[in-house]
Amino acid sequence: MKVLAITNQKGGVGKTTTAVNLAASLGAEGKRVLLIDMDPQGNATTGAGITKKEALPTVYQLLIGAATLEEVCWQTPFAFDVLPANRELAGAEVELVELEQREFRLKNALRTNREQYDFVLIDCPPALNMLTVNALVAADSVLIPMQCEYYALEGLSDLVETLRKVRHHLNPRLEVEGLLRTMFNPQSTLTQQVSSELESHFGDKVYRTIVPRNVRLAEAPSYGKPVLAFDKGSKGAQAYGALAREVLERLGQ
Repeated sequence: MKVLAITNQKGGVGKTTTAVNLAASLGAEGKRVLLIDMDPQGNATTGAGITKKEALPTVYQLLIGAATLEEVCWQTPFAFDVLPANRELAGAEVELVELEQREFRLKNALRTNREQYDFVLIDCPPALNMLTVNALVAADSVLIPMQCEYYALEGLSDLVETLRKVRHHLNPRLEVEGLLRTMFNPQSTLTQQVSSELESHFGDKVYRTIVPRNVRLAEAPSYGKPVLAFDKGSKGAQAYGALAREVLERLGQ
C-alpha cells in the first residue's frame, strides 16, 4: 500500500482536483484506491459524488476513535473508495490536541487495512494544522500540485521546510514523490520561466505530465464526477490519465 499526501500550503493550486482525478485514473488502471478527504471544506467528498449531508460518519469520527475505517468508507461508482469529510472535521482540530498520539491518529486507523488498497491518496487542507500533520505522518510521500507563478516558488520553500520538520520529528521516511504543474498556460512567459526553474531545482522530481487549464476539468466537480466520468476525451482527463501512468511507472508498476 502506497500512501500519498497531496499537499500545498497555498490554496487554489488544484490539490482536490488532483486528488479526485488521480484516484479515478489509478482506479481505471485497475488499482484499488482509497481517497481520504482531510479538508473540512469537503470538496473531494462532493467531487466524488457524495453530498456532505449524507456523509456520516466521516473521517472526523475516525480520527477521534468513534468509528472504524469500514464504518466511514464509501464506495463510489468511479473505481475508488472515499473517506468523506464535512464541516464537522474543523472541530477535530481542537479535540485532537487533547487526545493521545494526536499526530498518529490517521496512521493508526489505516494500519488495519493495509492489504485492502494499492493506493491511499490524502487530500490535505491548505494550511499546516493538525489535520495536515496527521496526513504527513500517515504518508510515505507527498505529491505537490502547484501553479507556475511567482508566489508558488515562495510557498514551495515554506512547504519543503515543513516537510523537513515532520521528517525530523515524526515521520523519518517521508519524501517528496513529485511536483505536478497544474493550471498550465503555455502562452505565458512567466509560466515557462517558473516551470524551467522548478525543473532545474527539483530535476526528475518534477512530473513530465503537465495539467493544462481546462474548462471540462473545472466543470466536473459541480456534477459530482471526476473528469474521466464527465468527459473522457477532454484534455484534463487525458492529463490525469497520463499522470496515473507516470506514477505507476515511477513505482515500477
